[in-house]
Amino acid sequence: MTTVVPPVLMHLRPETGELIGSNGRYEKFIGDLAGLYRDAQAFEGRRDSHDGSPVYWVESSDTQGGEGGLITGISVLEPGTIGEEYYMTRGHLHQKSDRAELYLGLSGKGVMLLDSLDGQSVALEIGPGDAVYVPGHWVHRSVNVGTERMSTLFSYACDAGQDYGIIERAGGMKSLIVIDGDGGWASRPNPDHTGYNL
Repeated sequence: MTTVVPPVLMHLRPETGELIGSNGRYEKFIGDLAGLYRDAQAFEGRRDSHDGSPVYWVESSDTQGGEGGLITGISVLEPGTIGEEYYMTRGHLHQKSDRAELYLGLSGKGVMLLDSLDGQSVALEIGPGDAVYVPGHWVHRSVNVGTERMSTLFSYACDAGQDYGIIERAGGMKSLIVIDGDGGWASRPNPDHTGYNL
């Protein structure tokens, strides 16, 4: 017998970084991001002087678990830099690496940084009304390259899972998103990247 799951209505609040109707939330603080940035001294200075608020957080709705269901949520990333790198999320590859994800820009100015498992690297700018489709087999993270809070709506398969350690094991992503010196951002090769191993 098929179980019928009722529809869910959610309300997005990009200005406050909320998803009304969510049933999950996690927060990442500056101390949780050790090893994410190349400039360890700049990271320690920022960690020691930070006000203790979250650097980023996710609110999500996981209503219909298992095959066929979707997890939908809002990802919110504050503005800032550590050394020459912009604030970023940890990033991930789905544990079922063929699973895709969709991101829709709600507020702020960001970059979706994507690496394929076969060695490609792409940086796509995303703002309000822009959508980025992340195919399966692509590692991905969000980077806030603006001066305001960046938020995106995301949706992916409930059974996808996440591998948050793949980037750390690879020495970081293939490219770095850095300050370009003219008030913008630039992508440049990460000399620490060693390639991805599943």
